[in-house]
Amino acid sequence: MIDGVIFDKDGTLFDFRRSWGGWARAFVQSLSPDPVQAAILGHAIGFDLSTGDFAPTSPVIADTAAGIAAALAPHLPGQSVPQIIGRINAAAALAPMAEAVPLAPLLSDLRARGLRIGLATNDTEAPARAHLAAHGITELFDFIAGYDSGHGAKPGPGMCLAFAHQTGLSPARIAMVGDSAHDLHAGRAAGMVCIAVLTGIATEADLRPHADVVLADIGALPAWLSSLP
Repeated sequence: MIDGVIFDKDGTLFDFRRSWGGWARAFVQSLSPDPVQAAILGHAIGFDLSTGDFAPTSPVIADTAAGIAAALAPHLPGQSVPQIIGRINAAAALAPMAEAVPLAPLLSDLRARGLRIGLATNDTEAPARAHLAAHGITELFDFIAGYDSGHGAKPGPGMCLAFAHQTGLSPARIAMVGDSAHDLHAGRAAGMVCIAVLTGIATEADLRPHADVVLADIGALPAWLSSLP
């Protein structure tokens, strides 16, 4: 039985490429109007300005704002990591998110089944809340945490365990749903069922060794839940 679901955000609730490709291009170009320097900054965070593609190892995919800032800092003399983090968070809060599937109906369905719902993202909490609010779904979550919320970042299990503690649910009866190995490692370390989805950058071959099940997207969750004994 599954009593709760905790979701990653980017690449899980929201399609990663459609949500963050345009943002990465605009953000890098805001850091430097010089095309050569902008390309260097893009390369530093695993983003190709010419193609709009992310490298599988890009810190934008699964790292925190601090990790992205640390990758950019050597190429931005005169700007500290905290200053760059501030710029990342301000820009990220305004990034238009593309829903992987219609989220309000899906989350409402899960709640109607009696499930508790959480969010665990390596994004900062404030932009994460802004993204949920922009789609009118904040109230459908029982728990929302970013890497700066006091529970640590993924792949550590802190956010997952905090959700279990807050809701009073057994971790073994919670599903962690994510699009990256970081998500699945966090869920596994917390003792949760691990569900991979393919709306991020990682492939099925990347994720299957770490997941109990791989779904095309979170829209397949209701059918999967209904199939459980």
